[in-house]
Amino acid sequence: MLGSSWSSFLLSQDAGSVERLSPDLDRLVAADAKIERVATGEGFKWTEGPVWIHAGYLLFAEIPSNSIRKWTPGQDVSIFMQPSGYKGSVPYGGPEPGSNGMTLDAQGRLTVAGHARRNVWRLETMEPQAQITVLADSYEGKRLNSPNDLVYKSDGSLYFTDPPYGLATQGDKDPEKQLQVNGVYRVPGASQQKPGARPDSAKLQLLITDLPRPNGIVFSPDEKYLYVNNTGPKKIWMRYGVKPDGSLASGTLLFDATSDTAPGAPDGMKVDQQGNLYSAGPGGVYIFSPEGKHLGTVHLPEKVGNLAWGDQEAKALYITASTSVYRIKTIVAGVRP
Repeated sequence: MLGSSWSSFLLSQDAGSVERLSPDLDRLVAADAKIERVATGEGFKWTEGPVWIHAGYLLFAEIPSNSIRKWTPGQDVSIFMQPSGYKGSVPYGGPEPGSNGMTLDAQGRLTVAGHARRNVWRLETMEPQAQITVLADSYEGKRLNSPNDLVYKSDGSLYFTDPPYGLATQGDKDPEKQLQVNGVYRVPGASQQKPGARPDSAKLQLLITDLPRPNGIVFSPDEKYLYVNNTGPKKIWMRYGVKPDGSLASGTLLFDATSDTAPGAPDGMKVDQQGNLYSAGPGGVYIFSPEGKHLGTVHLPEKVGNLAWGDQEAKALYITASTSVYRIKTIVAGVRP
């Protein structure tokens, strides 16, 4: 438990605003919905990768401090794991040494995009010192760039994005970057991998190669589509049909926000049970219909990194945004692991 400078009690309401571009948004977010700033911390710079744990608490990454934090309603923020990403003996030398996106598999095991650790790993129990199983770390003999975000399919396969943001220079010419592509990958049978077993890199499948900076990733509720967004230079959201074998059909453009100059870019995203998409974007959280209609934006005073459905009924959207965690209640429940 940390001192009083780390707070998770309700800090403020009306910590932002909701821009309504379509009356359809009223079915998803009530007209009187409050945006609450529920957690912050002295020294927080870039919060990311939230996931709601069914025991009743939220985990999220604080990437610059190389840590995963734990937030329980009504209690102070604490450190769950540190280091969570880079574990080298020499100084990291970059701005983002920590882990990034997180999710749960069907057994409730925490699965983490290792970011500066350059792998994807699973925690075998919800204890920070539990056994870690690496699910992916290389493709065709070359180290992954820096896995960013991830999502399980119901068959136990794991999909993840791999841009270079966890490398020291965060660029394609980083001296440690071994892969030419910033790809989207699939790990078949990831949830069936035995605890402690090494990943079979020969089975890792490269699915998408033409997005310069793939980032957020999520399935539609029926798993017929996989959504992947791209942070830059174009700020776009793509939709891919999912084939029976888990591979993807050609992508179609869902939405292009490149012209939006507000702070932030496409990043982490989730869907609700009706298939509406909620995503980090310029100025806050973009909300789309399943067809890609921009219904509105939850505007926040900080850049948004990611989001997760939480609370008992999954009708609270927790949003990690730079120095803080925010929450807004929704009418429709979300799809969560």
